[in-house]
Amino acid sequence: MKSVRMMPWAAAVAAGMLVGCDGEQIAQSGDAFSAAADVHDDPQIIENTEEIDSIIVDMNADGGFTRKVFETETVLMEREADPGAPDAEAASDRKAYFGDLHVHTTYSFDGHSMGTLATPYDAYRFALGEAIANPAGFDMQLSAPLDFYSVTDHAMFLGLFNAASDTSTAFSRNTFAEPYRDFNAAEKNGTDIVSTLRRLATFASFLPTASGMIAAGELDREEALGIIRGTWADIVEAADQYNDPGKFTTFVGFEYTTSTPDMGNLHRNVIFEGSERLPREPFSRFHSTNPEDLWDWMDELRDMGVESLAIPHNSNASNGQMFKMVDWAGNPMDDAYATQRLRNEPIVEITQIKGTSETHPQLSSRDEFAGFEILPYRVATNALSQIEGSYVREALRTGLTLEEQGIANPYMFGFIGSSDTHSAASQLDESTYVSKLGLLSALPEQRGSVPRQGLDGEFSYWFTKAAMTLVPSPQGKGMFTRINGDVYARGSSPLYGASGLAAVWAEENTRESIYRAFRRKEVFATSGPRISLRFFAGYDLDDSMLESAEAVQRAYTTGVSMGGELAAPSGLEAEPQSPGFIVMASADPRGAPLQRLQVIKGWIDAQGTTHEQVVDVACAGGAAVDLVTQRCPDNGARVDVSDCSINVETGASQLAVLWHDPDFQPGQRAFYYARALENPTCRWSTWDAIRAGVDPRPDLARTLQERAWSSPIHFLGAQ
Repeated sequence: MKSVRMMPWAAAVAAGMLVGCDGEQIAQSGDAFSAAADVHDDPQIIENTEEIDSIIVDMNADGGFTRKVFETETVLMEREADPGAPDAEAASDRKAYFGDLHVHTTYSFDGHSMGTLATPYDAYRFALGEAIANPAGFDMQLSAPLDFYSVTDHAMFLGLFNAASDTSTAFSRNTFAEPYRDFNAAEKNGTDIVSTLRRLATFASFLPTASGMIAAGELDREEALGIIRGTWADIVEAADQYNDPGKFTTFVGFEYTTSTPDMGNLHRNVIFEGSERLPREPFSRFHSTNPEDLWDWMDELRDMGVESLAIPHNSNASNGQMFKMVDWAGNPMDDAYATQRLRNEPIVEITQIKGTSETHPQLSSRDEFAGFEILPYRVATNALSQIEGSYVREALRTGLTLEEQGIANPYMFGFIGSSDTHSAASQLDESTYVSKLGLLSALPEQRGSVPRQGLDGEFSYWFTKAAMTLVPSPQGKGMFTRINGDVYARGSSPLYGASGLAAVWAEENTRESIYRAFRRKEVFATSGPRISLRFFAGYDLDDSMLESAEAVQRAYTTGVSMGGELAAPSGLEAEPQSPGFIVMASADPRGAPLQRLQVIKGWIDAQGTTHEQVVDVACAGGAAVDLVTQRCPDNGARVDVSDCSINVETGASQLAVLWHDPDFQPGQRAFYYARALENPTCRWSTWDAIRAGVDPRPDLARTLQERAWSSPIHFLGAQ
């Protein structure tokens, strides 16, 4: 019987979830931008990134991550019809519904390697408000149920690890399964450094081992496909079992987890409108690593009556690859590419646990809120991710440039958030956050918010430093750093955030109604709180609508909502008219009050140069926006970081405003979106420190301002 040989870099490569680049000098962090994330100009980290890039080239020398394993097919499952839905109501009756479209369970190879045993059925019970168990044994529970949820397990070798680990299956008795049998037995579920390294090594080796053994004929391709298809059928069954039209909505989905050769993240979640007609297997990177092939597959299925959309996420970690001006092959974009991409990807995930992708301080230097929950590294590495081409606001500007060049705009997308949890349970609350990594993030010491003490800290520091120096990897050297003599976990884990939520304005809580909201891009994102945010534009909006009971109905009738396009008014040459923009927000009743509303504008000038501007448009307490700085005055909101108490009286439960752009030019193409900010509150890492009785980690922000983002409205300009 042939044993499975682990690659020499396997333990190190996965440690990128926990590791950062070398460097012991730690700056005191500001609360607007964690010092640990502000590293793109750090000479040592730049040098380490260059070294890591050369390692990545060698890492996939045998094609273990990129080889084609399966042929693309569009054979459909045999399914019964979806349950019927209530009749749709009028647009003015649309309500805000909150959910998560990015959830992993035990069926994802990495979720299982992290100790997750929760199934899709458990995930939906959690979304409905029930408590489910973390792999470390404690309960996880939402403060209130969600309205919709989608399990989006990784399509690549879906369910294979689970089947290999389950000793009751025939598959567990083959050669491939030997290292994985009974992997999550109770006696193996430790949180010590040795147990952690064992799980990280397995995470790193599983995919290349599976693809390599299939290529070598040592693992039967059809047997693997049978497990993938059976697991997919169970995911579909769970979604249908818990879908309850009018009360709770589930969507069938999966994650397409691809990347560029330099490990630039190009992951997408694929969400299906219904479940009566579905492919019998999901599309993975082992069908093709090219996202354009995913779109072809989706288009072919659409022609067969199977409607779906793909949602890119973690563009922040794409190394500049997500929002380029060329296609996969490096050719200039054309209309066909842009049209296909926008048809299949009408919305993007702007925030989640692995960072926020709205913008970056180096791209938006005049936006003092741009440093929110930035994660600077590529996924599963400690190489810096190139900033240009990786953030959503810049992509909106790139779309304007493409239009100016006479090419269709592929980047007219809407915004959502989601979590990317790998424990089946969304992590939305700073005060109860336990990250996404199961047994690898169950303790605050693992999350990097609290130091490892005594001999455990010293052993962890020196053992991993030595091991990762001897075995060069994409993670640099060592999993820990010293700060003022204390040993902390370093890298990505301390920079993860308790985010986020997808939100829609829909007539009812059904698959049909919510999916229509996805398609028309009447969606918004939040960083976790259930902030309700509306955004309208039109030429006949007036101040009286802010107080009127019919305000929303009139706004829908006379204007366009978020995600829409606003044409130039007729008779423009004779009497140029600036559109009005209505922004309305309501605070999460369980969260902090609102501090301000903002409008973010992007435009392209006559010389073809794009610009952006951030304007405060409404302030808590009725304060006036300063006409020079275009900012609200300090509203006195404070956080006591000794116990995380706040002075709630300084904020607002609701804010609403009608704003006119004073610099509006009717012939100028532009986009606008709204952003609502809460008063400051404690970051999760501060909550951890308080419970542990230690000072907050100095290179992390102690507080943050939770927020919501509307989808953009595009002003098309006079032709």
